[in-house]
Amino acid sequence: MKKIIFIGIAILAVSIGSTSFAGSKITEEMFRINNTWMLAATFLVFIMHLGFATLETGLTRAKNSVNILFKNTSIIAIGILTYAMIGFSLMYPGDSWILGHIVGFKGFGLNVPEGSAGLINYADGAYSYLTDFLFQGMFAATAATIVSGAVAERVKLSSFLIFSAVYVAFVYPIIGSWGWGGGWLNSLGFYDFAGSTFVHSVGGWAALIGVIILGPRTGKYVNGKIFPIMGHNMPLATIGVFLLWLGWFGFNGGSVLSADPAALSLVCVTTTLAGAAGLIGAMIMSWSIQKKPDLSMILNGILAGLVGITASANVVSISNSIIIGFIAGIIVVLSVFAFDHLRLDDPVGALSVHLVCGIWGTLAVGIFCTEYSFLIQLYGVVIIGITCMTSSLVIFYVLKILLGIRVSKLEELRGLDIGEHGMEAYDGFQIFTNQ
Repeated sequence: MKKIIFIGIAILAVSIGSTSFAGSKITEEMFRINNTWMLAATFLVFIMHLGFATLETGLTRAKNSVNILFKNTSIIAIGILTYAMIGFSLMYPGDSWILGHIVGFKGFGLNVPEGSAGLINYADGAYSYLTDFLFQGMFAATAATIVSGAVAERVKLSSFLIFSAVYVAFVYPIIGSWGWGGGWLNSLGFYDFAGSTFVHSVGGWAALIGVIILGPRTGKYVNGKIFPIMGHNMPLATIGVFLLWLGWFGFNGGSVLSADPAALSLVCVTTTLAGAAGLIGAMIMSWSIQKKPDLSMILNGILAGLVGITASANVVSISNSIIIGFIAGIIVVLSVFAFDHLRLDDPVGALSVHLVCGIWGTLAVGIFCTEYSFLIQLYGVVIIGITCMTSSLVIFYVLKILLGIRVSKLEELRGLDIGEHGMEAYDGFQIFTNQ
C-alpha cells in the first residue's frame, strides 16, 4: 500500500513539475529558463551603451568628454521611452497594418496581454510580452548611439537629442517592421538575424548624412591635407570595446529568442570567432599600410567582425564566420582611409564599422548561405539605405533651419564640455571664465 501511495505521489509531482499553461506547447519550467535568458541578454545589450560611451569618449578629445557621455546616457532614456510610447507598436504591428505591409501600428503605449497571453502563451513560451519589449527597446537605442560617435565634437546637443528622438520613434521601428515585424521585406526572403542592417546600417546611414551636413571638425582637413585628431584616452576606448564584445553575446545570443542550447551555442561561437578574426584582419591590413601596429584600428576591427557576423550568426558555419569576420576587419581599415580621403570626418570610425561592415554582413548572408538570395539581400540594403538617408536628411535639414545643428567655431575650439555644459570631465584640465 505504501509503495502505491509513493508511486502516486511521484507521478503527481512529475506531472505538476512539467505542467504547461493552457494552450502552451512548452512547460512552465522551460518558459522560466527561456525568459530568464532573454532578460540576461537584455542586460548584456544594456551594458553595451556603457561600451559605446567609453569607446567614443576615449577616441575623442578630452575637452568633449562630458558632451559624449551626456549624449550616450541620454540616448538610452530617449530610446526606451519613445520605443514604449510608439516604437514597439510600429515595429511589431501584428495584423494592424495600415499601408500594405509597409507601415503598421498597434496603438500607443504598451498593450500588455492579460494573464498567460502575455506570459507563456505570448511567444510559444520563449519569453513574455514585457521581456520582448525591453529586449527590443535596447536595440532601438543602439541605432542612435551609432550616430553619436560619427557626429562627435561639433554637433549641437539639443539638435542631436531631438534627431535621436524622432529617428528612434519613427524611422528605426518602421524599417525594422519590414523584416522583423513580418513586413514586405520579410515576405521577399530578406534575412538579417540580429541587425547588421536593421540596427547597425540603419544607424550608419543616418550617421553618414549627419557627417555630410555638419562638415568636418575644424583643423581636420587643411589645404588639401589630412591632419589626424587623436583620441585622448586609449585605455578607455579599449575598455569600451571589451564591454561591447561582452554585450554582443546578448545582442546576438538574445536574438535566438529562446534558450535553445544548440542555436545559442552556435551563435555565441560564430560571434566570438568573427570578432577575433576581425581583429586579425584589421591588424594585418593596418600594419601593412601604416607600417606600425595601430590600436584604434584593431579595436574597430573587433567591432567590424562583430557587426559583420550579426546578420548571419545562426545560419553560417563556424569556418565561414571566421572568413566573414576576417574580411570585415580588412574592409573597416580600407573604409576608414577611404572616408578620410573623401573628407568625411568620422572621429570614431562609426561609418566604417556600422555602415560599411553592416552592409558587408548583410550581403554575406547571400554569399555564404545558399538558401538566401544575394540579389534580395542587396535589394534590401539599397532600399533601406535610400529610406534612411532620405529620412535623416529631412530631419537634419529641418533642425538646421529651426535650431542649427553645429556649434560655433569658438565653442568647438574651446570644447563642448565648456560651451554646452559649463563643466569639465577632468577637474582642473582647462581654465575658463565667463568672459
